[in-house]
Amino acid sequence: MDDRRARAEAIEDFAATLRELRNAVGNPPFREMSGRSGAISHTTLHEATKGNRLPSWETTVEFVKACDADPAAYREHWERANRVVRSASAGEPSEPASEGPAGRPAEEAGAAADPRASQLTLASQALRSASDDVPAPHPASPGGAGPLPLPGSPGGEGRVRSARAAMFVAAGAVVVAVAAVLVVVVLDRGSTTGGAGLDPTGGPSAAALSPADCPVRSTNPPWAPPLHPGDAAVFIEDVTLPDCTRVAAGKTMTKVWRLKNAGTVPWTGYSLRRLDFAQQADQCQTISDVPIKDTPPGETVDIETVVTTPRKPGLCYVRFKMVDASGAILFPGSRPINFQIIVDAP
Repeated sequence: MDDRRARAEAIEDFAATLRELRNAVGNPPFREMSGRSGAISHTTLHEATKGNRLPSWETTVEFVKACDADPAAYREHWERANRVVRSASAGEPSEPASEGPAGRPAEEAGAAADPRASQLTLASQALRSASDDVPAPHPASPGGAGPLPLPGSPGGEGRVRSARAAMFVAAGAVVVAVAAVLVVVVLDRGSTTGGAGLDPTGGPSAAALSPADCPVRSTNPPWAPPLHPGDAAVFIEDVTLPDCTRVAAGKTMTKVWRLKNAGTVPWTGYSLRRLDFAQQADQCQTISDVPIKDTPPGETVDIETVVTTPRKPGLCYVRFKMVDASGAILFPGSRPINFQIIVDAP
């Protein structure tokens, strides 16, 4: 049980890293990312963020490149997760290797346009896995349980019947699972992607948060090196609008953060890029990229942006990531810079 939990946690942890990276560059559609890559399907890219299985390193490379980031920065994290998965799964492959036309996995070639059709694919994979677990009357693969005796050999008839019975039981269970998936797909038509309270990347949505949630406690992302070796940033304080400040609806004010260049790399052309793009009417409105004054190492800088609160009361929670002049994320292993204010009725 512990091994399965460790495997699941390692896979979800890496999927969360990919979701954070995609979110940090504006949450581009998976079809657009596939077009940028030219080497992998949008369904495979989408699957990499779900946390169902660890993507291959090749898939990870194409995903990271489609987000204009450096795959080398994610290699150590992927290898760490892969070691956990391999150890817990005793060599079970983490991702199907074969792909069909246009880079789509063969089992996805006939999938419906609805992304939830992938659940049916997973059910079919389970059926295939169940049949694969039954030893065939041929030499076993290295590490297998050995060849299954032929019916005429001593004890062979009983083992064949037992193996076939096990396969039929597994197949029946999968048929039930497929039927359940079909029911879920029918009942869930028209629901929002990600489910209630979640945005497509798995984080809290604006609708899911209320003033009672303030301050929102964000978790640390997996460790990752800075984009530029020697670069470092330290948050000093909220100069204006500290967390959970109450502001009337429909007001405009200035938010100011104070940061320190704690590394050895001069900050030139840096900015804060808003993560939740595009902005909705019930969210606080800001510019998408907040410029940062050029800051030499060792100096502090005040970063300010104009904020307009929505007309609807609630909790306004907005996150930003530091990017360089090319738009690349500078500190993928750091939590986003945010502001969170309580919007009261006017």
